[in-house]
Parts: sequence; C-alpha cells; structure tokens
Amino acid sequence: MILLQNASLTVAILDPVADRERFGTRYCTGGYIFQITDAERGELLSGPTFPDSFNTFDGQGIPDAFNLGPVRDPAAADGAALIIGTGLCDLRENRVIEFCRWDVEAGAAEVRMGTVQALGEASLEVERTVSLHGRTVRSATRLGNRGRRPLPVRWFPHPFFPQPETDELCRFSPAVRLPDNPAYAMADNGFIRRLGWPWEAGHYQALEHGTGAGLVVLQRHPKVGLVAGTFSYWPTYLPIWGNPRTFSWEPFLEGTVGPGQEKAWFIDYDF
Repeated sequence: MILLQNASLTVAILDPVADRERFGTRYCTGGYIFQITDAERGELLSGPTFPDSFNTFDGQGIPDAFNLGPVRDPAAADGAALIIGTGLCDLRENRVIEFCRWDVEAGAAEVRMGTVQALGEASLEVERTVSLHGRTVRSATRLGNRGRRPLPVRWFPHPFFPQPETDELCRFSPAVRLPDNPAYAMADNGFIRRLGWPWEAGHYQALEHGTGAGLVVLQRHPKVGLVAGTFSYWPTYLPIWGNPRTFSWEPFLEGTVGPGQEKAWFIDYDF
C-alpha cells in the first residue's frame, strides 16, 4: 500500500498493481483509500464486513465508483465496456478483462495517479489525487474527455464509518428530508438517527434534497466524535446505507463531459 503520514494520521491507499487482488469491477482502482489510522485512537474507517473479512464488491475505507455509468462501444456485441477508473470489463460475467494502468507519483503528503482509457470512439483520462494536510484528507478527481462523443458520468464516493455508540448518525447541510421508512428517522436536532437497533441486515434509503452549490455532512464517530465531509459539488442523488458493522452516505455526481472538456471535483474529510 501507499502511505501518507503525519503526526496525527496515516492514510493507507491501495497500490493499483501490488494490491490488485483487492480490486473488482465496482470501485475505482486509483486513489482507493483503504484505511485511515489515528496515531492515538487507532483505525477510523470500517466496511460492510470489516474487520472479519474483505471482498471486492463490499470494499472498505473510502472507495469511489464509476461502475454505474459504464462506457460502451455501440459496435461491440460481446458485453465488454469501460468502467472509468477500473478498466475494460465483461459486464455479463462481472469481471475485469484488463485493468487500467496508472502512472503514480507519491510523496509524503500526496499521491497522484493518472490513467488513459479508450474504447471505440470513446477516449478519456482520469486523475485521482489523495492528499493529507493536518487532520484533513482530500480525495480529488479530474476527468477529461479526449474522444469524439459526449462522455456520460455517474460517480459516487462510498465512505464507510464504524457505527456510532448512540443512534445519531449524520446531519446534512443544507437540510434534507427523510421519507417514512423502518430504519431511519429525523431527530429534533437535525441528525438522522437509527431505528430498531441493533440491526441484523442492511438498510438503504434515498433522501429528498433540493438544489445548492455545495454539501457538508457531519458524521458521528465512536473514536473522534465527529467527522466532517465537505463536497465541491451538489449531489444529483443522495442515499444513505448501513448495516450492523458500518454506515455510509453516497452523494452521486452525474452529468456529461463533452469532447475536449473536463470536469473536476473533490471531497474533504476532516477527522
């Protein structure tokens, strides 16, 4: 793994080659934050099966995913498609045919990974950067369209936090609306809280939200109290998900990047 480290935190990032056994078709293989460790409090991130086991679909830490917006070649009939940041994949068999190759530049406080992918008339470049400044971890993405047709994008981060000791989970700014459901409710202080704890299964719920310029999330954490997530974009779709081991929010970024254009965004996680 690639490590970023200071006196407070150590950020472990999967190496696209050395850690290839930890990758599947779901998550981006560049800039995959596998764990963040506090020098005094220990590991801060979780996962759907953490700490007992690991699988490439569930993952752990702070992965991100382009897999719901595969890039297809209309002339191809074999089920192959590009998953941005992952590689050429067989969608019918859910397997990676060829992983994309990343150029990696790693320093003590930042790692930058870049790759170029192509299929038919589609050609694109992806840059993923993870940096550590004090107790802030920034995960940044830049996507450029080098092809001759518009490039559809559907991306989301999937940060996995350990379940907090109290039922309060997270709070969004601006406020969100929570439809009636069996697993979550809105507390008087604006935090979303658990219902029916302890859980035996996973619970997924889309939130209702308006429009805005940016998003901030406060997440309860059993070791550091609160974690803040600050987004440079406003999500098009905003679900939350949790199971007995972990809780996560998934603010989607969706749109189209035209030929010769690029799109860039980031998330700051403050621990």
